[in-house]
Amino acid sequence: MATSEGLSADERAAVKQRAKELREQEKAGRNRAAGEKAVREAIEPLEGTDREIAEGLYRVVTEVAPALVPKTYYGMPGFANADGKIVVFMQPAAKFGTRYATVGFEGVAQLDDGDFWPTAFAVLAWTPAFEERLTALVRAAAG
Repeated sequence: MATSEGLSADERAAVKQRAKELREQEKAGRNRAAGEKAVREAIEPLEGTDREIAEGLYRVVTEVAPALVPKTYYGMPGFANADGKIVVFMQPAAKFGTRYATVGFEGVAQLDDGDFWPTAFAVLAWTPAFEERLTALVRAAAG
């Protein structure tokens, strides 16, 4: 996976994607419609479980945390707070060839629970139990 430059080809592509996103987001401002379009475009090519998880995350966040704005994050579906900071995102398994997708929460997510708490979750399938737990986490993360 490592290259002589320290990043794999997939990681370099993700960094380039993020730079492109930042330029596009700066042009669009905090436009919800532009964010929704970008996130939908990020979900569209996903297949199988990755797509189910991304669509489920989109549905849950828009239902329980409508103040969060859709926004891509390194080319992945994500949602940001009013300051434009990513709160929650989904990393498809196919993006880096891992065996599971990941739903992650960034530092602005209000998930604090004592001295330590999880900030990312490996997801093998979208199930009712996972949806229930994710719904609670998103609600808490959004404050």
